Amino acid sequence: MTDRIEVQRPIAASPTDVFALLCDPQGHVAIDATGMLQDADGDPVTAAGDSFVVHMDREALNDFPLGKYDVTVQITDYAKDELIAWTIVGQIKPQIGHVYGYRIEPDPENADGSLVTSFYDWSDIDQHWRDAGIFPVISETALRGTLGILDRTVRRGYPRG
Repeated sequence: MTDRIEVQRPIAASPTDVFALLCDPQGHVAIDATGMLQDADGDPVTAAGDSFVVHMDREALNDFPLGKYDVTVQITDYAKDELIAWTIVGQIKPQIGHVYGYRIEPDPENADGSLVTSFYDWSDIDQHWRDAGIFPVISETALRGTLGILDRTVRRGYPRG
């Protein structure tokens, strides 16, 4: 069994447009397929180490009684128009240590499009959380759904300048 999920699909938008959405805190809320992300505060990220706050509602998953809470998204990897990854810093101790991200590349079959890989990695989670048996929190289906929403959202012109 692996501690990582990856899903990929072509997106009908340039890597630059996809990446811009993924750097925008509101972009994360706009494409979330789980229903957990309710709103976000902060400026678009521009480098590893940047962060923003996401207002969450765990009741959308109905799996762990956290209700509404805030987390800080801390960018761990950033390569403009190619890669963005982050971990979640919250009030829970010990910190969990899971990583989410996207790899973006030009679509070899569509010169105007992107091939986007969404990944979720919990291989380095704290042993406390591994022992809790709650991982993966997000399913492959949710990652695939988010990619579908991402495609629709960028085709509709998000983000708007």
